[in-house]
Amino acid sequence: MSFRVRPARPADFAAIYEMAKLTGGGFTNLPADKGVLVEKIARSEESFASAEEQQRGDLYLFVLEDPERRLIRGTCQVFGAVGTDRPFYSYRISTLTQHSQELGKTFRNQTLNLTTDLEGCSEVGGLFLHPGERAGGWGALLARSRYLFIAAHRQRFGSCVLAELRGVMDQGGHSPFWDALAGRFFGMTFPEADAFNAVNGTQFIADLMPKTPVYVAMLPDTAQAVMGQPHPTGRAALRMLQEENFKFDCYIDIFDGGPTVTASVDDIQTIRARREFKLAEVAEDGSHKMIVSAGRLTDFAATFGHVRIIDEGSAALDARAVKLLGIEPGQTFHAAPR
Repeated sequence: MSFRVRPARPADFAAIYEMAKLTGGGFTNLPADKGVLVEKIARSEESFASAEEQQRGDLYLFVLEDPERRLIRGTCQVFGAVGTDRPFYSYRISTLTQHSQELGKTFRNQTLNLTTDLEGCSEVGGLFLHPGERAGGWGALLARSRYLFIAAHRQRFGSCVLAELRGVMDQGGHSPFWDALAGRFFGMTFPEADAFNAVNGTQFIADLMPKTPVYVAMLPDTAQAVMGQPHPTGRAALRMLQEENFKFDCYIDIFDGGPTVTASVDDIQTIRARREFKLAEVAEDGSHKMIVSAGRLTDFAATFGHVRIIDEGSAALDARAVKLLGIEPGQTFHAAPR
């Protein structure tokens, strides 16, 4: 079985739609809405085709492909910048310290503040791996290919990258955080609001959400318990992000309370460890198992490969990886430790 990550194409729509239906809801970047997905693929094609080497609100949509079986088994996305055409809202958990001289007591209360602090950041998101392929490290290939793409197209991305993780929901798809806070102002269930947001964006939040800070102590225990916590299915994704040096800085999603983590592009581990090599020869095997990538924009591809480093600037790569990347001896590729 040989997988590679490559840019999505219109012909991938049916497979992407089938995966969207498997998410179980709460995946704003991968809604099970045919019209939205068609628009995403079209927007992605336009972004890949753009010749402008500057940061914009581009969307780059990728798929995990098994070319031999002609199967699409995963997807992920990268956004050039958030907040370019509409506000990007988050709650930031802050602490307000108050002291009563008469009581001789100091109280520290957490508050939720509606903010657009993260506007201008790039974003990685929309990662979904088919349940039948959740072994073999393919999720890591999907996730880390995005950082190799960012590094290869550095001018198209900002200095900070964020990732939003889906928050905790019950088996019916309802969010304790939404029910305790935003749901009281919108007259919508969480599934209804999540679906509306996926199609129409977050302007309705700006229109109706209270701008004043919310005292966390006023929320029920069920909502407080899930603030900043990922959905159980997202814990592995959070660990991968943490291994890449993403950190939680008290920003949470305004819908489900899930954590938003951020990292400086230059601190992302895969980018820091990435090396460029000229393909010197095609080898049967190599001494290092690495994630490798090659190509720009629509020609970009990433996979796992066996690399034998020859000198500072050249290396051998196994035939399977060479074929998946579509490169020939003399061309360059990039590699980072697996």
